[in-house]
Amino acid sequence: MHQDNRTAIVTGASSGIGLEIARTLLQSGYQVVANSRRISRSKKLTPSENLVLMDGDVSQPETGARLVETARRQFGSVGLLVNNAGVFIPKPFTEYSEDDFQTLLATNLAGFFHVTQPTVAQMISQKSGHIVNISTTLAVQPLAAVPAALPILTKGGLNAVTRALAIELAAQGIRVNAIGAGIIDTPMHDPANHDFLKTLHPIQRLGEVSEISRAVLYLSEASFVTGEVLHVDGGAHAGRW
Repeated sequence: MHQDNRTAIVTGASSGIGLEIARTLLQSGYQVVANSRRISRSKKLTPSENLVLMDGDVSQPETGARLVETARRQFGSVGLLVNNAGVFIPKPFTEYSEDDFQTLLATNLAGFFHVTQPTVAQMISQKSGHIVNISTTLAVQPLAAVPAALPILTKGGLNAVTRALAIELAAQGIRVNAIGAGIIDTPMHDPANHDFLKTLHPIQRLGEVSEISRAVLYLSEASFVTGEVLHVDGGAHAGRW
């Protein structure tokens, strides 16, 4: 990332992985536009000259345009987009409802499109930029113990579009990468289930949110890396164990 283009948009930034990414970027000298549906009420981040909080549902088309316009107006550019907002609904395939399906599509895929398209347009005008999509290692290594076919369907799409856009946009000075996250210690996981969840990685522990945020920083500085799905998952992507 060029030192003069350290403005980031982070979606799903009110808790868990997204919150840690926003905090890490701020600590690393970025200006951040942090988004979630109700981030202004979360009390986890305090607005400052380097941080703007913007409420909005990424499944709505206008949210992406507002995020990009806010970043451009406040900070002059968009150097980094972290597509972190996502929904994970694990259940046996035959138990998914139409509402489950539409919810997953709306946030994980439509949300990606609505935010990324205007961001790419801005980055093309700058002739530089970097996009990081937060995916899951389950997209390449499903587990019988975690039935999640529909989340895998959507996150597998993110992995595929990461590679496609990396090729399409390379000549414009834009890189596109993804992080295949393992099971990360966030509030979405009940501590009562932690012992079981640890067994789902060859390195038998949960990942830390800081390990994902450091991966974002690595990819942002790795100017020769694009089209990569970087697995931060305790080895789970390597296969059965």
